[in-house]
Amino acid sequence: MKETLLFLSAPLAASIILAGTLGYFGTHILRRGIIFIDIALAQVAALGTMIGLIAGLGEESLGLQLISYAFTVVIITAYVFLRSGTPVIPQEAVIGIIYCVGLTLALILADQIPGGSNFITKTITGNILWVTWGKVLGCLILFSAIGLLHIILGRSFIKSSDESGMQEHLSLKKRLTEWLFYTSFAIIVVKAVLISGIFLVFTLLIAPSVVASLFSGSWKKRIIWSWIIGVIGSVAGILLSYYLNISNGPAIVCLLSILVFILAFVRMAIPANSRAG
Repeated sequence: MKETLLFLSAPLAASIILAGTLGYFGTHILRRGIIFIDIALAQVAALGTMIGLIAGLGEESLGLQLISYAFTVVIITAYVFLRSGTPVIPQEAVIGIIYCVGLTLALILADQIPGGSNFITKTITGNILWVTWGKVLGCLILFSAIGLLHIILGRSFIKSSDESGMQEHLSLKKRLTEWLFYTSFAIIVVKAVLISGIFLVFTLLIAPSVVASLFSGSWKKRIIWSWIIGVIGSVAGILLSYYLNISNGPAIVCLLSILVFILAFVRMAIPANSRAG
């Protein structure tokens, strides 16, 4: 038992950090109505990684990660500064196109790299069970720095999320605020995908936030409950995958998805006037 806990300590710690961070961002993303932006960003980062691998960089090297960050920042910059208050093309359509183009180019480049298809599979499914304490510490430091930024500009970010879709004209100040929010979000997504894969990042981002929004309209309560729900689903999924010897990412995704539907039915049974503030 002791050996098992020692082996699982790093994955469990990583899941707690990821659940809290992605739950916070998920509350914002859900409010903004751009549900699939993290998948698109993760896929763009994967494309940058494929290009770095072709250039001869190591799979977990700093240079390779910087290329992934650069690709996502370029896309985010274009998204923030080129979009208008009343877009001609719906945001989700643009995000979907970015994802498809990123995935297609990554698949094309995968043929040029030995084991390229396996790398894409790993990027999608991840393997949080084998995360090391070094990666956990790296995530904690990076996420804490971004968390400090969001503590300082938290009110501005919340106001921007609440007003998303209602702004006819975006001033330069508002665009810079948006850029800071999305850039910090992109950095989080890239780092999280390296640990847990695209599917798990998307699920931790959206599923707990959806459940929390069913029962509360308060930002603070939704963020806290998103974290709690994400931790419960992640820890249960890690333990289940370990003892049943099944893939950990899909196990967590399935548990959180089932939890969403169960709580959705529970919410339907609760009178509307009893919803928490």
